[in-house]
Amino acid sequence: MRTLSLPLALSLLFVAGARAQATPLGDAVTRAIQAQCDRDGIPGLSCAIGIGDSTPIAGGFGLADVENDVPATGKTVYRLASISKPITAVCALRLFEQGRLDLDRPVHELVTQWPEKKWPVTTRQLLGHLGGVRHYRPGEGESTSPFATQTESLARFAADPLLHEPGTAYFYSTYGFNLVAAVVEQAAGKPFAELVRELVAAPGGAATLQDDDVRRIVPGRAQGYIKVGGVLQNSALMDSSYKLGGGGLCCSADDLVRFGQALVAGKLCKPETLALMWTAQQKKDGSPTKYGLGFGVAERNGRRVISHGGAQSRVSTLLYMLPDQKVVIALLCNLERVRLQSLAEQLADLVLAPEKK
Repeated sequence: MRTLSLPLALSLLFVAGARAQATPLGDAVTRAIQAQCDRDGIPGLSCAIGIGDSTPIAGGFGLADVENDVPATGKTVYRLASISKPITAVCALRLFEQGRLDLDRPVHELVTQWPEKKWPVTTRQLLGHLGGVRHYRPGEGESTSPFATQTESLARFAADPLLHEPGTAYFYSTYGFNLVAAVVEQAAGKPFAELVRELVAAPGGAATLQDDDVRRIVPGRAQGYIKVGGVLQNSALMDSSYKLGGGGLCCSADDLVRFGQALVAGKLCKPETLALMWTAQQKKDGSPTKYGLGFGVAERNGRRVISHGGAQSRVSTLLYMLPDQKVVIALLCNLERVRLQSLAEQLADLVLAPEKK
């Protein structure tokens, strides 16, 4: 595996206008990222850091495609995995703002392909992982079959009973977000992939944000890898069209930061909608979860943290935002089973270090 030398990584990472700019902050960020790449043997990693409305840090380390010796850059397109969930949430909440979606109406009344269950479940509950829809079963294989719509893909789990009464327990579920995507399709009368472009990618300035169609040519798309017995191998085949809402979108690090910046700036949702999405939900007994509507919510060093990670065939990903400081960090790599949370926290500390002076 080839990794970028420190000077080359710097020239890719820190850009002001059309000129590369090395800074003490740039040195520290580059060292932190390179250390993680070396430690985990990551073939390729792309990083972008947004500060305010600019993205002064954007670039790549290593190879997006090992077999063809293609370098990773800030514009390399990766599967987002579960970062698709926040994007699905924004689609649903934008329809809610427009009066086209009632978050508290039973889903079986909105999507006829979702049969009535022992208990009714609402879109709001699904967005907070409180709906009781199952996640993957042990040993359940990934789909390699194409699905035209998210409504069509409900056939994979629609007949299964709910795991618990909605609202009584938190249970993380990708399929729950597949169901949200079907709700969005029915509310808007369009395929989910088209709605992602219309409701999020276009107004957010994130041109590469799209469905990860394995048959369509996606310029700059990274290959994906897994280590088996310490040996790098190609990841298993997967057609993510069955779970666009829960984990089937793709994007570059640059554009993922633009998505986060558009959210923080109020370009996608109203302030009261952001507050709704970024407030931890409560179970029926009043106990809080650590999840809002499509986003993980936490606090670190006295600062509010809004984030979401992703893990699936081909990738490990993380979107990490400090909305009050207007900092957005995107980390996308093409190796499975890599933990990126500590790196994001380290980068956030470096970016915010001037605050301590």
